[in-house]
Amino acid sequence: MANLNNTVELIGFYGSDTVIACSAWTSTSRGLTNEKKERIPNLIKMLWSNGHETPFEKGMVHFLVDCDIASHIHLLKHRISSLNAESARYKELREDKYYLPADWPSDWQDRLQEYTKLGNTLYHQCIEELTDTLGRKRVKESARFFKTYNSQIQADVSFNMRSFANFLKLRKSEHAQREISDIATQMLNLVENIEGNPFEHTIKVWKDTKIISD
Repeated sequence: MANLNNTVELIGFYGSDTVIACSAWTSTSRGLTNEKKERIPNLIKMLWSNGHETPFEKGMVHFLVDCDIASHIHLLKHRISSLNAESARYKELREDKYYLPADWPSDWQDRLQEYTKLGNTLYHQCIEELTDTLGRKRVKESARFFKTYNSQIQADVSFNMRSFANFLKLRKSEHAQREISDIATQMLNLVENIEGNPFEHTIKVWKDTKIISD
């Protein structure tokens, strides 16, 4: 099944600007008066601008991502995130989902699609014909060599807000590969549109300090 897009779903979050602020106030007093609530935007700005980033670890965002293997590798490189993904080592990937770059000319999309379909055919054929020789476990893990970098798998990814900023800084960038940049942009848009905008001031200070661009 060919796809021209990778997709992201926000499946949960924890915390808010208020939770981050209360974490910072633990060293003095966590009591949350109306006066202190009004100070939250400035406190968030002061914390981030001065490198006091630990309180931001008290907020978390959690996504389900369907993406090509090349983008999955980019996600894996963020060791301060938490990631678990669909594994061809433990099961045969039967859906044969794959990504085609939307900015490619149609004739080159066709060539990549033909190449990908051949790899998928050989993947399943390898499992069918070599299971008796290699055993089910070994044949599944080695048949993956026929899977191309544009094959799509599903990944469960979470970040605390400190690590999310690092991810966005590196991947929502003009220098990042287009596919991972699109994933980062989708993630940010989903967080910005959480009902009630719980991380409004955190994201604003990231933009103000050029951690991320609009």
